[in-house]
Amino acid sequence: MTSSDEYAHVVRRLNRASTHKQHDAFLDVPWPEDAPGIDPEDPRLALPPDHPLAPTQWYRGLPTHEQAWFGLVQAMQTFKYGISFESVLSQGLLEYARTLPNGAPEFRYALHELIEESHHSLMFQELINRAGTDPQPFSGLDAFVDRRVPLLGRWFPELFFAIVLAGELFIDRDNRRSLRRDDLHPLIRRVIQIHVTEEARHLCFARKFLEHRLPQLGPIRRKMIAWMLPYSLSDSAKKMLQPAPHVVRQFAIPREALKQAFGPGSEYRADIRDAVRPVVALMREHDLFGAAETRHWRRHGLLPVH
Repeated sequence: MTSSDEYAHVVRRLNRASTHKQHDAFLDVPWPEDAPGIDPEDPRLALPPDHPLAPTQWYRGLPTHEQAWFGLVQAMQTFKYGISFESVLSQGLLEYARTLPNGAPEFRYALHELIEESHHSLMFQELINRAGTDPQPFSGLDAFVDRRVPLLGRWFPELFFAIVLAGELFIDRDNRRSLRRDDLHPLIRRVIQIHVTEEARHLCFARKFLEHRLPQLGPIRRKMIAWMLPYSLSDSAKKMLQPAPHVVRQFAIPREALKQAFGPGSEYRADIRDAVRPVVALMREHDLFGAAETRHWRRHGLLPVH
């Protein structure tokens, strides 16, 4: 089987999986009918021990109910950012789909993913509504940039799907860790289970698409991906894994706690480098890394110093 045949086979397989293993945001999540479903003081909402902020003196000094409330606020903010990202992704998928010729299996895949992302956003927003928190969507410069990213789906799909990979990488990793918790809130667990199941297909397509298309790119576009992707990876990690600025202000998180949790030399930084290793391997496999690109990725904390 040639690489092109293998790519086409993967797309057809993903299409079949999206047809036969699909989920509905309201039929497949056991939303309580007569209650919000989430008690903000439920101790199961507290940060897990392996969260970067969990061992800080600031977090350990919070009363139990405040630890739970912070965990809930942080989780719902991540879901809200997820909604913003999936909006960008969905628009880009439509832009990409309109470029495809008749008979292209990617058209069906793109629309399947669009439907799945819509259900993810419905699940996330319903969870937020029941949590009683007030998370904020992307705003300011982030919103300005993200309104332009979908156009890449039409004009530069390779960069678009590289950004998709960057946007989904960290939240998928965090979701999978959450599912290993024995004490995870059952409503949150079910939402994450569905998200992880379907995001696995989205990550698979993005990787296979890039493996298929990167060898066909000219030198300028290859350079653009190598230089722009670190910005997307760094920004995605920050939004999905660190508390948003308004959450920092709301809980008066000390600068020392943030430095301990997320600063240079922290386990968080090492974990980020570990998370992006498959992306780095993909870039190197297709000769997108020269000495300058390596230094660029290192400056963004995505490669070890030595």
